[in-house]
Amino acid sequence: MAILVCGGAGYIGSHMVAHLLEQGKEVVTLDNFCTGHREAIVGGKVYEGDLRDKAILNKTFTENNIEAVIDFAAYSLVGESMSDPLKYFNNNISGTISLLEAMKDHGVKYIVFSSTAATYGEPENIPIIEDDKTFPTNAYGESKLCVEKILKWCDSAYGIKYTALRYFNAAGAHESGNIGEAHNTETHLIPLILQVPLNKREKIMIYGDDYNTEDGTCIRDYIHVSDLASAHLLAVERLMRGEESRIYNLGNGKGFSVKEVVEVARKVTEEDIKAEISERRPGDPSVLIASSDKAIKELNWKPKFNSLETIIGSAWKWHSTHPNGYNK
Repeated sequence: MAILVCGGAGYIGSHMVAHLLEQGKEVVTLDNFCTGHREAIVGGKVYEGDLRDKAILNKTFTENNIEAVIDFAAYSLVGESMSDPLKYFNNNISGTISLLEAMKDHGVKYIVFSSTAATYGEPENIPIIEDDKTFPTNAYGESKLCVEKILKWCDSAYGIKYTALRYFNAAGAHESGNIGEAHNTETHLIPLILQVPLNKREKIMIYGDDYNTEDGTCIRDYIHVSDLASAHLLAVERLMRGEESRIYNLGNGKGFSVKEVVEVARKVTEEDIKAEISERRPGDPSVLIASSDKAIKELNWKPKFNSLETIIGSAWKWHSTHPNGYNK
């Protein structure tokens, strides 16, 4: 019995494939490689295609005995989602609907869905809990929240059990240093900071130092990508035990300010990383921290890499040995 990983060539998806293989699971990956990297997939069967292509889905499900699905396939750039929302709704929502139709047709009853903290919008509590209101402030978060609602109705109508995992800032890289974060357009703070000691940028910009935080810079919750992968497998196993559908936050439970992240990066890289204060970006909340108590209790999830130094250290191991990502 295999687990299908949709979007398995992406940053988090590739770490998911690696974790499943390390746990002795049979893995099938489906990816259209528009943003993912074939070199990031360390094993298992691989199919190239888009979730909106019913033919490739039927081929994948027909040729493999798939027991569960983990779905990472989505566009995820917040800024782009605001300038081109239809692109995001078409891909992120229509793609998952097509996947669910194939699951229904082939009798596959378990799916773990990669959701996001962007479903909450501006937080009403810190730390954020799963029962907080969901008012996305961007089209990316709206597309993910829409899929969560679709999953609820598919559970009711077809008995497809789901777990939606809302996570915060994925960071770090695999312990081996062989797979890591490689986006064609990089928007994440840690790899952007590490581009300075790699001589890919002169400095890192800090957007605002007048927030209501201890050092004036925004605070975010960083979660190691391998800890995310372990939570997804635990969620699959929970569903296979016959448990009900659930939504969980995944985070560190502790926030780190932008200045703290820069300072730890300086320590890890032993480089004097230049940082410059700039104006605030519109819409940036001062603090975003998740409560993962529910996932820790119900999934028996035990994050292993939750110190900021460990997270940045693993990222640096990857970026310093792969300065051009997967490009030779």
